[in-house]
Order: sequence, then C-alpha cells, then structure tokens
Amino acid sequence: MSALRTGIMFSCALFFCVPAASLAQSWRSRQIEASRKSEKIMHEADKHKGLLAQYQVMRYAYANDKDPAFRLIFGQYLSWYQTFIGDYPDAALSFSIKQPLEKDDRPSPLSDPEYSARPALEAIPELAKKYQLVYLNEAHNIPLTRTLTVQLLSKLRQEGFSYFAVETIYQTDKKLQSRGYPTADSGFYTAEPISAEMVRTAIKLGFKVIGYEALSNATGDAREAEQARNIYEHIFQHDPRARVVVEAGYAHIQESGEFLGGSSMAEHLYKLSGIDGLSVEQTVLVPHQVKEDNHPYYDAIVEKLQPQVPIVFENKAGKPWALRAGYDVNVVFPAQQMRRGRPTWLSLGGLRHPYFISGDRCEGHYPCLIEARYAIEGKDAIPADRMALDPVPLMATLNDRVRQGQGAPVTELYLRPGKYDLTMSAEDGSLIFRKTISVSEKTEAIP
Repeated sequence: MSALRTGIMFSCALFFCVPAASLAQSWRSRQIEASRKSEKIMHEADKHKGLLAQYQVMRYAYANDKDPAFRLIFGQYLSWYQTFIGDYPDAALSFSIKQPLEKDDRPSPLSDPEYSARPALEAIPELAKKYQLVYLNEAHNIPLTRTLTVQLLSKLRQEGFSYFAVETIYQTDKKLQSRGYPTADSGFYTAEPISAEMVRTAIKLGFKVIGYEALSNATGDAREAEQARNIYEHIFQHDPRARVVVEAGYAHIQESGEFLGGSSMAEHLYKLSGIDGLSVEQTVLVPHQVKEDNHPYYDAIVEKLQPQVPIVFENKAGKPWALRAGYDVNVVFPAQQMRRGRPTWLSLGGLRHPYFISGDRCEGHYPCLIEARYAIEGKDAIPADRMALDPVPLMATLNDRVRQGQGAPVTELYLRPGKYDLTMSAEDGSLIFRKTISVSEKTEAIP
C-alpha cells in the first residue's frame, strides 16, 4: 500500500468514525491502535491475488475481532471492499454515518412554502452557469452518492466545463487520459465500478481528468492545503479562466467553517484562486440501511414527496436550499429500491439496464466474482459492473458457511447498451467462464 493511500484511509477513518461523546483519551488510543491494526490487515489482504481473496481476508478479520473500537474503524475499511465487489447493502451496514439534526441546521424546506423541489439533474447545471468552479462530494462507501455526478458530467460539459479534478485519482497514472479508462493503478476508490464509470465518462466527454490528492503524508489542514495547491497548480495557474468540476469526499468541499482543525480544501482553493465555487452536498440526505441513521428531514421529505430521482430545493427567486452553512445546495436522494438483491440506482438514471446472471456458470465455485468489462477496453480495466455471488451470505463466517443444497444464486449486472467481456472467477482469481455479451435496451439473460 502506498503512503498516499494509507494517508487517505487513516484520516478519513479517524474523522468520520469518532462520535462526539467518545473523545476520551483512552477511547482515542484504542481507535488509533485499531487504525494501525486495520492497516496491517489491509497490507496482508493486498498480498493475495484477486479481489475476492483480498475481501475474504478483510471479512474474516472483521468477524473474528469483536472489539468495539476495532469494528468502528475497520468497518469503514471493510465497507470499501464490499463496494468493490458490488455488495452495496452490506457496505452501507458495515459503516454508517448517523445524520442527526444539528443545532445549526437550517429549517426544513418543507416548512417554507417559498421552496419547491426540482430534479437535481435539471437544477444543478442551471445553477452552475454562473460559476467557474463546481464542487460535488461523495460518501466513499455509498456509491449512490456518485450516481448523480456521473449523470451531471454531460450537462456540465455542455455548459463549458472542461476539467474534472478527482480526489481518488493517483497522479502517478500518467496514461489515464490517453487510455480512456481506470485500472487498479489509477486510484483507490476507482476500484468500485461506479467510481470508475464516473472517471471513464468524464474522459469520453472530453474532460481533462486531474488527480489532486496530497503526495506527502500530510493530514488535517496541511493535507487540505496541499490538495488545493495541486488543483491550483495543475489547472488555474496556467489556465486562469478554466471551468472545473471538483469531486471529493465529504466535507472537503465546504466553503466555510472549521474542518479538521483548520480549513477545507475548498476554502484553501478560494484563498489561492479567489474563485467562488458552487458547493453541492450529496452525503447527508441519503437513505441509510438503518432508518434511525437517516436525517429527520430526509424521512419527512421522502414521505411527503416520494421522489423518484435526486432532487434539490429552490425558492421562487431561484436560490437553492442548503442544510448547513458552507454549502450552496443539498441533494436529496430517493428511497432505495432493490431488485434481485441489488439497488436499482445502479441504472444511473436509466443509462444502464439490468442483465440477468445465473450462478450456474460458476460451476459450484463460491464465492464467484462476476465482472463485465467494456469489450473495447483492456483486460486491466475496472469493470463496468461486478458482483460476488454465493448461495450463503457474503458476510457469513467460516463456521457459518455450510451449504445445504441451495440452488445457484442469481443477480443482475447494470450495463449500458453495448458489447462486454463477461467473466466469472473463483476466489483464487482463476477463470471459470468467459463470454462476449451484447446488452440492448431490454433486460437480457445469458443463453
């Protein structure tokens, strides 16, 4: 694991896992030790060939250690790998950031008749017309928060935005732009297919994709400042009129207020460039697997409006509503719908269609990793979609994994129309099945 990747994980895990009531030194010490242990486990996982084998190391480590501090920290690490193998519901359970009502939260837009809901895909590009810089954030283990970004890219490109700065992209991948797709060496979170699709889509649309993560081991304010400098030096220093979309995790995009003992990346970038950005918050008003973790406004909005697409609120003057200071607008995502064990938001607003898969082709090798890569891309490409299949729950422990004649599991991959290289692999990475498939506008199945 690179020092860069380690720094990303450590800082995110500590900041987002620490409850307000648990700042006692002893508890923090346990968390720091849990972070060190988590890093060791990930180093061990990295030594194994194949994503499934790596995930198994992570999963059994979690199952075998009941220490609350370890589970609090390592749950986030585990959840990233669960997104990598397409197990999105378990990822959301392994690490969930509860969203309580905070004292500084603005009143709900439902309480003000001036505000009305609009599809975010329509409203945000209109808001962006007045800006040179647009910030979009994500929750790293909730790829739902990447889905709107994928859809927005084409509309923002039409508005003249030409750079896409992405936190997770490694600056060391010098061939990303010419290659046209991310690989395992392109970034950490890009191992998750929606994240990869986001980057792939940007390149196809003509965006110049920029990685801006700190190259040093800096944390806190120093890391935020380094990220901002990287964006400024890579883009605005030589192209001061550039229109830029910046994608980042969580509160890196807040434009005011204290962050990690200092200022956020967005605030540091404003100090460097003098450019005011449109800050789009996407991580708070989302559905959680445990309803009690939802923000109270979220439940009320969804119950009253029953949105089918991501929405934002604007008043009659066109001013957007934001839950908290530091952001210009909040996105509210619809309630999650499931189909054959997978969330339907994987369709990316209708850009992708479900393709039925039966585990019969796994030939009894479970867990079995199903992957679909664009036929025009190399074998090193991050798949357009992937899913691990198993007749028993993927989170079952070794002692639980007893199969008693269950039928072959089934699932669906979500794919754009086109041709794909479909593969099925065993835990050790060995190939079980391969086939070229064509996906049309209609749901299909392997013949």
